[in-house]
Amino acid sequence: MRSRRLGKMLSVKNRIRLVAAATAVLMAVVDFPVSVFATSDTSDTREQLEEAEQEMEEAQQELEEAQGRLQETQNNLAALEDVQDTYQGQMQILNEELTLVADNLAVIETEIQIKEIEILETTLALEEAERIREEQYTSMQERIRFLYERGDTVYMEMLFSARTFGEFLNYADYIEQLSAYDRRMLEEYIANEELIAQQRALLEEEMLALEELRAEAQEEQGRVNGLITATATNIATTADTIAGVEAAAAAYEAECDQRQAEAEAAQAEYEEILAQYQEELRLSQLAAQSEWRDISQVAFEENDRYLLANLIYCEAGGESYEGQLAVGAVVINRLLSSRYPNTVTGVIYQRKQFSPVLDGHLAAALAQNKATESCYRAADEAMRGVTNVGNCLYFRTPIEGLTGIQIGGHIFY
Repeated sequence: MRSRRLGKMLSVKNRIRLVAAATAVLMAVVDFPVSVFATSDTSDTREQLEEAEQEMEEAQQELEEAQGRLQETQNNLAALEDVQDTYQGQMQILNEELTLVADNLAVIETEIQIKEIEILETTLALEEAERIREEQYTSMQERIRFLYERGDTVYMEMLFSARTFGEFLNYADYIEQLSAYDRRMLEEYIANEELIAQQRALLEEEMLALEELRAEAQEEQGRVNGLITATATNIATTADTIAGVEAAAAAYEAECDQRQAEAEAAQAEYEEILAQYQEELRLSQLAAQSEWRDISQVAFEENDRYLLANLIYCEAGGESYEGQLAVGAVVINRLLSSRYPNTVTGVIYQRKQFSPVLDGHLAAALAQNKATESCYRAADEAMRGVTNVGNCLYFRTPIEGLTGIQIGGHIFY
């Protein structure tokens, strides 16, 4: 009798494994939209909500960073445009200055022409003075040679040849005039030498002034041309920089649009999962107000312990014993509530409730009997009506705003 009962229990476990494997295949074949899968008392909705919240925060942060880069780029662009406007203004001023320089160059060219005429006149005057000097020099040479050869005898002969006193006076006056002429010629020669020296100095000054005028004109033109070239280069460089910054700004704008869309999508997903969580709270409150059975009214099937222990393993295998018992208590609480199925199998396999059922983990655990001794002990106590979470019907890892009984890595509510 005992062996038949044991054989029957083993056959039941084998059937459970087959049912679990078939269920896993069915869940894999049937395309349940995970985004709307209500995880209720499992960690699936919680994980989705946490992931959605994290994705929403990351998307918002990336959006803010992209907006910051866009703002910085736009500020740089505005600054570059101001610089470009400044360069454009400088170019306009330089063009006006170049016009003034051109007028000034025209004046300088006129002055150069006048100076060239003055130099020509001074050169001609110098040449004339030098010609006169040569004539004076030749005349003085002849006069000196005559006086040297004849001495003063010519004047004495002239005086003594006078026949009358009046003629003597006339000769004396003539001799005096000759002496005065000689002195005057010497003075004119000396004055002409001074004039030549002055003309040479004046010519040198005028030539130097001419060179200075030409250098001034060349320097002025070179300065303005240099400024125009530099400013034109700055304008071209700034224009290239602006083009690059504008391209970067356009890319950042596109990135901002993309980040905005991602942030909105993440926000929508978060709100959808949050609404699902709020619906879970509503159902929990509704179940609390509904009729509950006593544990003594429940007739468990032979496979319930095996099924519940493996579900506890999938949901809280890494938790403490108290956490494992709390998961088993949630399942039994649902069994006792009139709002849920009245069998352990019905509660665990209720559509869209436990993620290990959906993702195949429970089927794999059942096929290999992964449940540990503590999981079986927790299942046994829960099936006797022991609960360390009161009438809680849901559990999940902690999220912001969720209150309840926290045991290990789960909050029960």
